[in-house]
Formats: sequence, structure tokens, C-alpha cells
Amino acid sequence: MKKFLGLLILAASVSTAWAAGEDTFKQVCATCHAQGDKGSPKIGDVRAWSKLIKEGQVNLTADGYAGVRAMPARGSKPDLSVADFAAAVVYMANEAGAKWKEPDEAMLKKINARLAQRERSKK
Repeated sequence: MKKFLGLLILAASVSTAWAAGEDTFKQVCATCHAQGDKGSPKIGDVRAWSKLIKEGQVNLTADGYAGVRAMPARGSKPDLSVADFAAAVVYMANEAGAKWKEPDEAMLKKINARLAQRERSKK
């Protein structure tokens, strides 16, 4: 019974995280990524996303959050948290074949460290 409850809780947390990434995608990212506007990789486009997936989850998330190429920082939503942005990146990458997991505390620290490094290099 304990194993079943543990699996049930795990499944619920995974589906909640997946839903959060999908919700953020729909609310913020779909503006460009649903159609591939402004050179953005269209969701589900394996070829376009494969190059980005190779950059790695930490790098892709941090660089996208900071703004890269034609993409505005935080997808033009100034109050978007790193965690919510990261969940949306996981959702989009996985739609193109990645097998990424929702970032845990350790990964969020790495993403934030890369963001700080990017900020220092601007000065």
C-alpha cells in the first residue's frame, strides 16, 4: 500500500510539473513557438530542436531566459520565474524528442549560475 501511495504521489507531481510547463508554453511561449515565428523553433520540430537540445538543458534554459537571438528575455514576460521558464523549455524540448526531466534544485542552481555568468560577462 505504501508503494502504491508513493507511486501515486510521484505520478501526480510529474503530471503537475508537465502541466505547469505546458501551461507556461501556452500562456507565454506559444506566441512564437506554436508557429515558428521570428525564426523560433516550432514546437515538435525535431530537426530545429535537435540542435538546441544538444546545447544541454542548463545552457538552453539559461540562454533562453536571458534572451538569445531574436528571443526576448523571459519570453517578454518580466515576472516569469526561472523555474516556470525551465518547465516550459522541458515541455518544448520533450515534444521534439528530448527526455529531459523537470529541473530540481541542483539544476536550477546551475541555471542561475549560468545566468549570473552571462550578466558578469556583459560588464
